[in-house]
This record gives sequence, structure tokens and C-alpha cells, in this order.
Amino acid sequence: MVTATRRQPPLPRATARPPRTTAVRHLGPNWYACVMGTAIVAGAGATLPVVPVHAPGPRLALTTVWALSLVLLGVLLTARALHWAHHRDRARAHLLDPAMAPFYGCLSMALLAVGGGGPALGRDWIGLRAAVVLDAVLFTAGTAVGLAAAVAVPYLMAVRHRVTADDASPVWLLPLVAPMVSAALGPRLVPYLPEGQARATLLLACVAMFGLSLLATLITLPLVFGRLLTGGPPPLALTPALFLVLGPLGQSTTAVGAFADVAPGVVAAPYAEGFRVLAVLYGVPVMGFALLWLGLAAALVVRAWRRGMRFAMTWWAFTFPVGTCVTGAGALAAHTGLAAYDVLTLVLYALLLVAWAVAARCTARGLVSGALLAGPVPALPGPRSATARTR
Repeated sequence: MVTATRRQPPLPRATARPPRTTAVRHLGPNWYACVMGTAIVAGAGATLPVVPVHAPGPRLALTTVWALSLVLLGVLLTARALHWAHHRDRARAHLLDPAMAPFYGCLSMALLAVGGGGPALGRDWIGLRAAVVLDAVLFTAGTAVGLAAAVAVPYLMAVRHRVTADDASPVWLLPLVAPMVSAALGPRLVPYLPEGQARATLLLACVAMFGLSLLATLITLPLVFGRLLTGGPPPLALTPALFLVLGPLGQSTTAVGAFADVAPGVVAAPYAEGFRVLAVLYGVPVMGFALLWLGLAAALVVRAWRRGMRFAMTWWAFTFPVGTCVTGAGALAAHTGLAAYDVLTLVLYALLLVAWAVAARCTARGLVSGALLAGPVPALPGPRSATARTR
């Protein structure tokens, strides 16, 4: 007896090639942290009080790192534009995700951090005029994005996201601290503006952004601290995010120091003197709390590492926030004349270099392997109920 074989149906033809932009489908706004962390290595290094920044070797190294941050910014802006153009479903999902939406503040801080390094370092390669223009363009764009994020993200959290006090996370600070970065870096542009109204307007606008960011941080930080004390440590992968609390602390200390540096000749004498007093009376206690939080966060990170924490993009939280403490300690060293702050600046900068080297190496390795750009791993299906007949 011959059994007839059933003819197999033809294989379907490929109707279209897979999109070339698949690699950026899961590229979220959190990737701007790489730009921020790289730019702060250069920017903070340029402010070190006891390092010969104008010596050829150190200055060339810092300028190279700044140039790298500029290239990274261009690459990420392009990749994120492709993400929005070809994967709008994922882009909308990021906005509606309470864990991802706050990272839109990182775009603002990346623009500001790269622009701020232009007049200090980029001038060596592109000239002072081009460096100032670049800083002005990136400062304007970064400030606009930062102010928009500071309003839009809390709005989304209030009306679209479903969050509770138990969900409080240091990530919530990201859109709120972006205007503080504008406040700290904006005074660098003051000397390049015409004397009179233009300089005073920019300086006081920076003071206003300092105030709005500081007050928003003071409202949010107790939620984060309370959640940590009552709810216990965060998940292992999110533990590095505790370092984000250092951002508004170090950046606000940097900002008041920058106000004091440029205020003479821009505002009336009593106010200029008031800025100088504020730089010390505000900066010293806030830096003290920053060191307290640094110790607490570091202890929790060590605990998480011993329990199996491995690399994630949250490790970039070890870079930019620590860099703001470097610039804040440097500002205190300049305004108090205390050698202790010089030592603190160098110790924090050494910590920043180690953190950046580790994060950059692990990120490069994850990009080469494709692990960092892969989508979330789908959950394994559960066992089916045993309803079939058995013989």
C-alpha cells in the first residue's frame, strides 16, 4: 500500500526588508546620561583649583573628552530623531511610562553640559567666537527643553501616570533639576552679552531658575527619602539612581558660586555682595548634606553589589551628579579659600573619573554585544491547564 504525501504549501515571500532603524527602537531618553556624564568629566576638570588646566597635557585631554561629548550628543540626537520618526509607538510609550518619562530632563542637561564646555575648552579647537555661539545655541535649546520638561513631566504624572508614594524614586528629580543646570551654566554667558540690561536679565533669569528648581526639589526630596526609610532599599538595578539626589545639591552650590562670580558690575553693589554671602552660607550646609547622601547612597550600592547587582544604564548616575559636587566643592574652595575644599574637589573628581571609566567601558561592551539595545525580554508563558485527553 502506497500512502500519498501531502504537498507542502509554498513558503511565503518576503514582502519587505526589516527596517534599518530596528536598533533604535528601544533607545530611550535615558541614553542622554552618557553625554551628561562625559561632558561633566571635561567641564569639572576645567574648574579644578589646583591642577594646571592651561598646561598642554591636561588641557588637551580635557578638550578631547569635551569633543567626545559633542560627538556623542550629535549621534544621540540623530538616533533619537530616527526613533521618533520610525517608532512613535515606543516613543509614546516612553512618555506614558512613569519610570521613563522623567528621563526627558536628560536631553536638556546633555545640551547644557556640552554647551557649557565650549567657551572653557572648545575654544582651543573651534575658536572663542564659535565656542560662545555654540554655547548660546545649546544653552537656549537646553533651557527651553528643561523648562518644558519641568512642567510636562509632573503634569503627565498627575493626569496620566498612575503613581503612589510607594513609587517615589530619585528619577523623579531629573526634570526638576534641569533648570538648575541652566542656572549654574548660564552665568558663563553673561560676560559675552552687552553691558546693562542684557547681562542683568540673564543673571536674574538664572536666579529665577535656581529658585524654581530648588523649591521643586525641596518638595520632591522628602518623598524620596521617606520612601527609602519606610519602604526599604530600591531594586538592585535601580540602586545607583540614589546618586541622582546629588545632582540638585551639587548643582545648586555651583550655581550660587557662579552668581557671586559674575554679579559685580552686573547688579547693584548691595546685591552683588549678597550673592557673595549666599555662595558661602548656602553652599557650605548643602555640600554637607550632599556628603551625607553620598555616604548613604554608596553604602546601599555596596549592599546591592554584594547581592548581585550588575551593570545597567543606571550606572551613569554615578557620573553627572558626582561631577556637580566637584564643581560645587570647587566653587566653595574659591569663595572660602579653605584648602579642605580643594582636597574634597580632587577626591570627588578622582571618584568621577573611576565611575566614568567603568560606565563607559560597560556601555561600549553592551553596545558591541547588542544587549543594551535589545528590547525587553518577554515573560515566559505559564504552564497550560491539563485539559487534553490522555491514553
